[in-house]
Amino acid sequence: MKKFIGYAAVLTASMMTGSAHAANWLMLQGTESSSSAPRAKVWGFIQPEFQSTSGTELAAGPWKGQDAAFNMIGPDLDSSDTFQIRRARIGVRGTGFGLDSGVNYFLLVEAGNNGITKLGGGGAVKATDASVTFNYIPHARFRVGLFKTPGSEEGLMAIHVFNYVNFTSMARQQLLERFLAEDGSRTGTDKEVTNAPVSAIGAFRDIGVQVFDTFKNGNWEHSYAAMVGNGNGIDWSDNDSNKDYYLYWASELVFGGKKARRQGWKMFAWYNDGTRTLEYVNGVAGKQEFDRKRWGFGTTYLKGKWRAAAEFTWADGMIFNGSDGGAVAGSLNNAGTSRASLNMLPEDKADGWYVDLGYKVMPQLELDVRYDILHRGTETDKGQRDFETWTLGAQWFFNKKARLIANYEIRSAEAPGWSSSAPPNKILDGMDDRFSVQILAIF
Repeated sequence: MKKFIGYAAVLTASMMTGSAHAANWLMLQGTESSSSAPRAKVWGFIQPEFQSTSGTELAAGPWKGQDAAFNMIGPDLDSSDTFQIRRARIGVRGTGFGLDSGVNYFLLVEAGNNGITKLGGGGAVKATDASVTFNYIPHARFRVGLFKTPGSEEGLMAIHVFNYVNFTSMARQQLLERFLAEDGSRTGTDKEVTNAPVSAIGAFRDIGVQVFDTFKNGNWEHSYAAMVGNGNGIDWSDNDSNKDYYLYWASELVFGGKKARRQGWKMFAWYNDGTRTLEYVNGVAGKQEFDRKRWGFGTTYLKGKWRAAAEFTWADGMIFNGSDGGAVAGSLNNAGTSRASLNMLPEDKADGWYVDLGYKVMPQLELDVRYDILHRGTETDKGQRDFETWTLGAQWFFNKKARLIANYEIRSAEAPGWSSSAPPNKILDGMDDRFSVQILAIF
């Protein structure tokens, strides 16, 4: 009860202050703005970046003295200080599609260095979106194909208007899904026990069919979406016969403006329910199915120089649980008897929330601050891990299509069920702060 009251207080404060972009992502991504939209509009963006930590090594455990996975820069996890092209996307969208203005389409591919292109094989360029929307039935538009699922604001919003370089801990660990074949319980020196992802990271996307639309009532705009998908991320194939179900609702008081930078106050709630299959659990071979549920609610607000956002999220089942000893997956322990693996808690829970504030001190410069927390593995005292991050940021807008983002993340983590001198807390005490700078250029 105390935790719920705290959540409510933070949410109320964020509403009163001001949120990220109060945009209608369902309509912006799933439809064209008018029947006069071009048959084909080519567009894209690129995000070169630099990220750095102090590279503190593991202070305890079987991998003591080796690289700490949480201090290495993803997706490669082989350096604590690196330049990379985080995202490089190009796509085409339009209306007509050889039929009429009631049909529009959206196609986008990724060529950057991230979990989409580097995990699970399949080549260095992958499709992230490939959908067609049919706008014939009043109040029920149908979108079919591969596209973003209706859910958390962090995942649903367009990444090229995201206000930070990195996602919150809750979104990165529990919403941005990694598809593993096992729970990570196997030990040994064979590389297969590493439990590497079997496909690309989920990218907040799925292949399926969605019905959605928006209703206007004065200055209020209400949106809904219901979707059925494979539950297998951006992978073209389906790994089992189970399906994922998604529900979404948003109500927004529109102040003015348009598209991704529209000003308004939006409230939203979402729910996702699916099933995942693991082939090896608790040392036992054989397929087992587990429920995976995610849900949350939040608010965004944008007006004048101020913006703010808050969101609260819960996860039940298929909890991503990092790597053995905090080591980079695949690393041999110091005794040479076992490799670090990625781990999944198939029947555990997690919860987290964030508050995000921004203020434009001048038209070209916005200052940002975000606080986020994740409670992971909350079903057992010894298994719980808490992650807390303060992100200080600045955005310099060169123009409407180019900006620079600089972030400094003050990061900490603890194992509350263990003493401060126990190995889990010695390991987590070594979590470094992280500096990042990124340039976004849209074309």
